[in-house]
Amino acid sequence: MEPVISFYPGVTKWDIRKKVWDYIEDNNLANFPRPVHNRIPNFKGAYQACDSIKGLEVFNKTCGVKVDPDKPLEGVRLATLQARKTLLVPTPRLRTGLFNKIVPPEGASKDILKICSTSQGVKEYSVPIGLDAKVQVDLVVVGSVAVSEKGWRIGKGEGFADMEYAMMVSMGAVSQSTIVVTIVHDCQVVDIPEELVDTHDLTVDYILTPSKVIKTECKHPNPKGIIWSKVDLNLLGKIPILKKLREMEKEAGKDVMLKTELPGATENPSSAEAEGAQAVVGSGNNKDFHSVRKTETTRPDGITTVYIGNIPQNLSVREFKTVLREHDAVPLRLNWQGAKRRAFLDYKDPGTAESVVAALKGLSITGSSIRAELAKSQRSQCNRGPAPRRPKSTEAESAAEVKSLS
Repeated sequence: MEPVISFYPGVTKWDIRKKVWDYIEDNNLANFPRPVHNRIPNFKGAYQACDSIKGLEVFNKTCGVKVDPDKPLEGVRLATLQARKTLLVPTPRLRTGLFNKIVPPEGASKDILKICSTSQGVKEYSVPIGLDAKVQVDLVVVGSVAVSEKGWRIGKGEGFADMEYAMMVSMGAVSQSTIVVTIVHDCQVVDIPEELVDTHDLTVDYILTPSKVIKTECKHPNPKGIIWSKVDLNLLGKIPILKKLREMEKEAGKDVMLKTELPGATENPSSAEAEGAQAVVGSGNNKDFHSVRKTETTRPDGITTVYIGNIPQNLSVREFKTVLREHDAVPLRLNWQGAKRRAFLDYKDPGTAESVVAALKGLSITGSSIRAELAKSQRSQCNRGPAPRRPKSTEAESAAEVKSLS
């Protein structure tokens, strides 16, 4: 059966996300929370799709199941509790740890178990599980924005599912034989070009929809651990559990050298090039970008600026940041001028800026080919010392920029 959503050649992960989100909204296929943009969609029929988990042999055999906290996976969390299996749910954005183990009250009724399966219940009926806990997870259930019958998966762009899996590998909770399942609406099953799949991306073995169960036969290896050379001090400070994992792996004799500790690496703590979770195993956090007003005093010597033009009119700054992360183009600073369909990106040196231009030039976003080039005032001087400063923006533009990025 052909997917109901199709894509043009050269499509990006962001294009796929946006088209799926738009389709779900336009066809009223979602329940609360709405709109579904920048979320794992809570589609209509989610409980019906979740119920199919009971028919999987791996679910019936396993003792421990890790299920993401997304709203459409509530039915799987409930089924896991009703089957008296160990239910592990990741802590939101990994801020306070890796997992919470859901512990319902003794003799809990079905109604109480249903409460335990909700986000509020996860808070009220859980105990934290540390990295040193001896847990075995044979089944992992994740949410998706889009997935293909080959097992390629696209999340909402922050990369925490990939990071959680990599951390579970490090603590010995999962192996390459662990089964990964995703639960989506039928319209979210699409053709994802193989070239969009990175080595660090989490793939799936089963897809459950309201109408069918798909076994993907995917042979792509899942993440094998944290790539420490892509972690910086900024991210380490935001995720305490990541810092603890690094200490444990260092004691075990593993190479845990950070990106900023590599030969020739530099980092300005006030404007670190923070790539977020996506960079570690492939993803990132919107708040890891830094924004500034375009004044003469906020631009250090040596910074090279890239101009991005012809940005789609309805693209938000948050969506633009996702595109940058996916193309390894995270800037030191982002100056967003969405009303004028342009943005300025600051990079630490001309070489980095030129590689970003090469990566983004002609990139199609929702059908529009963006312009990417060195900022006009410095094109001829990018190899001759510090880059000239950009022109000052008007006070109205500066105020709008700060508001949109706050």
